[in-house]
Amino acid sequence: MPNFNFSLAAPRARLIALGVLVAVAATGCSQLKGRQGYVVDPLLTSAITPGVDNRESVEKTLGRPTFVGQFGDTEYYYVSRETRQLAFAKPRPVDQQVLRVRFDAAGNVAAVDRTGLELVSRISPEGDKTPTLGRERSFFEDIFGNIGAVGAPGAGAPTGQ
Repeated sequence: MPNFNFSLAAPRARLIALGVLVAVAATGCSQLKGRQGYVVDPLLTSAITPGVDNRESVEKTLGRPTFVGQFGDTEYYYVSRETRQLAFAKPRPVDQQVLRVRFDAAGNVAAVDRTGLELVSRISPEGDKTPTLGRERSFFEDIFGNIGAVGAPGAGAPTGQ
C-alpha cells in the first residue's frame, strides 16, 4: 500500500487559498470611477465664440445641452461630473465642469461661462431633523393651536361691520 505524504502539500495549498482570498477581498476595496453628464472636449468648448456662433452652431458643435435655462431657451448648460467611490461608500465628486452658453434675443452667443467644483455645496444634515427658525411646537399645538385665533378680533380677520 503506497504511503502519501501530504505534510508539504497542505501548507502550500493553504497559502494559495489565503492568497486568492486576499486578492478577492482587495478588489472590493478598489476605487470605482464614475462619469456623469457631458463628456468635455476642451477643443470643442473653446471653439464657441461670443458674437460669432449662434444657437444652431453651438448644437452642431457641442450637441444638445444637458439642460436649458429655467425661464426660456436663452441659456444652455453642459454639465460634466467625475466621481470616485470606495466600496459601499457614497460617491464623492472629484471634478465638475459646467459650461454655460448664454444667447441674446436674436439667438447669437452673448457669453460663455465656465465653473467647476468650487460651486458644489456640501449638505450635512443634523441627525433626523432639520433645524428651522421659529419656536418649537408640540404635535397637539400644531393641530389645535389655531382654535379661537381664526376670525378673532385683532387677529387680522375682517370685522363684521
